[in-house]
Amino acid sequence: MKICLVATFPPSGRQLNEYAFYIARELQRHPDVELTILSDELTNYEFATDKEGRPLSANPQAELPGFNVNRCWRFGSVRNPMRLLKAIRKFDPDVVWFNLVFSTFATPANPVAAFAGLSAPALTRAAGYFTHITLHHIIEHVDFAAAGVRRERLFRLGTDLATRALLRANSVSVLLPGYHRTLTEKYAARNVLLGTHGTFASAPTPPDFSRRGNPHKRILAIGHWGTYKRLETLMAAFPLVVEKVPQAKLMVAGANHHTCAGYWESIRAAQPNHLPIEFLGYVPEEDIPDLYQSTSIVVMPYDSATGSSGPAHQACEFGIPIVCADLPDFRGMADDENMAIRFHRVGDAEHLAEQLIAILQSPKLERQMAEQNFSAGVEMNMSHVVGNYLRWFELNRHKRSLAGTRDQAALSVQPRPAPPAAHAAPSAAHYAALDHLAPQFAGSKSEPRDPC
Repeated sequence: MKICLVATFPPSGRQLNEYAFYIARELQRHPDVELTILSDELTNYEFATDKEGRPLSANPQAELPGFNVNRCWRFGSVRNPMRLLKAIRKFDPDVVWFNLVFSTFATPANPVAAFAGLSAPALTRAAGYFTHITLHHIIEHVDFAAAGVRRERLFRLGTDLATRALLRANSVSVLLPGYHRTLTEKYAARNVLLGTHGTFASAPTPPDFSRRGNPHKRILAIGHWGTYKRLETLMAAFPLVVEKVPQAKLMVAGANHHTCAGYWESIRAAQPNHLPIEFLGYVPEEDIPDLYQSTSIVVMPYDSATGSSGPAHQACEFGIPIVCADLPDFRGMADDENMAIRFHRVGDAEHLAEQLIAILQSPKLERQMAEQNFSAGVEMNMSHVVGNYLRWFELNRHKRSLAGTRDQAALSVQPRPAPPAAHAAPSAAHYAALDHLAPQFAGSKSEPRDPC
């Protein structure tokens, strides 16, 4: 099976590049898959800085070995649909798989380029290619005020049109039950699947409790900071935590959001020197396992949410308790995937501190939450997630093959004798049988969840 994966991809510093890397790595393990990654052109990333505040530069960064990467589109360009279609025609894949958020191709400051990029899946399908989208958020569930979006009414109108364009793909996966409900109820979509974000490793790593609380009880906050992912509540809560748990240490990792260059550096500058807080900046993928293995709690003190959380799934991968803001997206994620999460009221520093202290002061609770999250991670590793996608793609390839056989028979003008029953042209029953198989690929504990 030939697959073109359209995504940001390392060493790009843009959103979802890490997720695309883990999808691609897993696809590479399948000998029957020929993968080409259609990715963004590398540039300098002023918003993504290391612990010294130095921006990531495109110049010294080489492509990751072992991947066939074609950097054929440019962030912020209105020409991206045509550039992508040109590349897709060159590689002629069986499946074109888009890994998207609404700002994958441009920021809200450049809405024409953003909309143009989001129209690429519909154009790809119109060109005759089977097109699938993994859509990590939908606009109806975004708190625009928390995200700093102006002209909300106009923006919602534009994103409504963009959503309808995305739904022109053959199929679309979303990662939370609420998103599935919204798209099926508001847009009457019938091609939306409920998928799983998954943990990034093929096999999760059991928690090594000897590395936790030795000597520090590390609290990790990691993400793209500055819009709805903000640090003010956590910074107000952490001094209260240190009063009760003197061995606590806060680790803040990750890049700024691409619209908020300099945000985490400004937060660091405002903190008193005596507090045990370490700002790590952008953390390379090879350093992520060591960072998580030595962490006691992963904290997500967000003002709002825009989808299933990568840090939460990595916490499950390594078996780490989670504390996060009490947001509907996160409640749905916890319930659907059986995660151990303690919730704090949004913006309430004292309540956040209480949740952190409760875990740090109870080795029994910490271990119980860690083991529950690791158990959840085992059930949704990336090998399982990608395997479900591949079964879905294979199912649809067979359906298209049967449709082609039927169409070819319909176009024939030469009278033929009736074929034997074993070789009869595909009927509606054939398609019903294939559709009946789809739930077997889900491997899910809940309904309705489709194959990916």
